[in-house]
Amino acid sequence: MSEDRENLASAGGPLVAAYAAWAIALAGLVGSLLLSEVFEFPPCVLCWYQRIALYPLVVIIGIGIAYRDAGWRRYAMVLTVIGLAIAAYHNLLYYGIIPEEITPCTEGVPCNARQLELFGFITIPLMSLASFAVILFCLVVYRPGSKNNE
Repeated sequence: MSEDRENLASAGGPLVAAYAAWAIALAGLVGSLLLSEVFEFPPCVLCWYQRIALYPLVVIIGIGIAYRDAGWRRYAMVLTVIGLAIAAYHNLLYYGIIPEEITPCTEGVPCNARQLELFGFITIPLMSLASFAVILFCLVVYRPGSKNNE
């Protein structure tokens, strides 16, 4: 019986990381659309750039998993690193570490506007940073071409 559990655990191995990355990207897509379209929180310029990096990840990772294509990870990694860099910059700006004068948000909603703070510290930029960081971790853990991914 323990052998069956080991086989079951190893069968999903790194592929679980791919599914986790896809699920987090999907949750980010749905969450950002809910915040802007349902709860009517207008996104700032940096939020739009992060969306540009996040939304294609749902399609790229999903198609890569479905077709068992080893190349999807490379494309997803590029978009994730770009999104992570923008999210890190956004958080530095939001928490006042970077001065407001060098912000790209000159029109519309300011990039450091306090729209939502769950539990007093979980902000929209922080959720984006965490999402990109976890997706990047999942992409690093995922190893295409291993026997567990087939």
